[in-house]
Amino acid sequence: MDDRMLADVRRGLLEDDGLARWARGHGVLLGHEGLDRAAEAVRSELSGAGPLQALVDEPGVTDVLVNGPTEVWVDRGEGLERRAVDLGGPERLRSLAVRLAASGGQRLDDACPVADACLRDGVRVHAVLPPIADTVLLSLRVPRSEPFSLGGLVAARGVHRDLAPVLVGLMRGRANGLVTGATGTGKTTLLAALLGLAAPHERLVCVEEVPELEPAHPHVVRLVVRRANVEGAGGVGLVDLVRHALRMRPDRIVLGECRGAEVREVLAALNTGHDGGWATLHANAPADVPARLAALGALAGLTGTALVAQASGALDVVVHLRRDGGLRRVAEVGLLRHDLERIWVENAAVADPHGGLSPGPAWAELHRRWPAP
Repeated sequence: MDDRMLADVRRGLLEDDGLARWARGHGVLLGHEGLDRAAEAVRSELSGAGPLQALVDEPGVTDVLVNGPTEVWVDRGEGLERRAVDLGGPERLRSLAVRLAASGGQRLDDACPVADACLRDGVRVHAVLPPIADTVLLSLRVPRSEPFSLGGLVAARGVHRDLAPVLVGLMRGRANGLVTGATGTGKTTLLAALLGLAAPHERLVCVEEVPELEPAHPHVVRLVVRRANVEGAGGVGLVDLVRHALRMRPDRIVLGECRGAEVREVLAALNTGHDGGWATLHANAPADVPARLAALGALAGLTGTALVAQASGALDVVVHLRRDGGLRRVAEVGLLRHDLERIWVENAAVADPHGGLSPGPAWAELHRRWPAP
């Protein structure tokens, strides 16, 4: 529900006088402030996260996790904190999960007990019903109201100050790169900040499974996966969207998350003159990136030799993130290397959580190929 709809709800409460009459019947005088709270509650129930909306709206919250009717956790960047919230029992929690999934256009019931949806305000919802889990599970990923800039990440200690010019050089020099890391390390946040450094005249075509990238850039086009309906028809996947992106005159092709057979199309695109492309990839360390690419390439039918040939010409750099307690940070930058049989990542710089930065063997080449401004 947008602000206009919220105003309509509030006006209806005033004009119809139904809520006011009910309140007077119970000996309560409800003024404008009370009507505002009532309208806000209606918005939370109709299009928001219901009883979880207050946690979603809390400044600094990045995740809201529900492990049952009375077990609710939030993450404000300093680790998980438990909150005293009662969601009213298993049936009410199930109803909330079903409504949230439906708000994002997804089905959630006994026949389809897992759903991944995105609400209108950008909150990403993942829901699981029993018997897949012991209880209803909800995971809400909350987007930032304003995207981080590279300078903001430096100030928040997410990027070492001496690495910031390196990242600017990579973007201005149109390097092709991967942002890697485990779940929740801030890959999407960093990628959005990097894309904000692209020249204003460039056209960015972002392909995502769920819309999360919000770069501060004047020309962004987004393609989002559409899942098949209950009859199994109408689905449009990442592989198809990457192919369509190539026909949209992109200056940069960006894949929000590389997780399957679409790796073949992305590598092919970056090998055909589309420099400056980026993607995120789940990996525990830069050394694991070749194995992850090989596994994804196998899903697309790529042999090991074909993967080496494609990746060696398509990818230049890996920017890896780690999470140390509540600190999400760029921990390593490396260059992709290859011979006739394999690919690997050679370290260019390692940043430690205490503010140190150690250049690696590829540091000089990194500066030579993509000089910092």
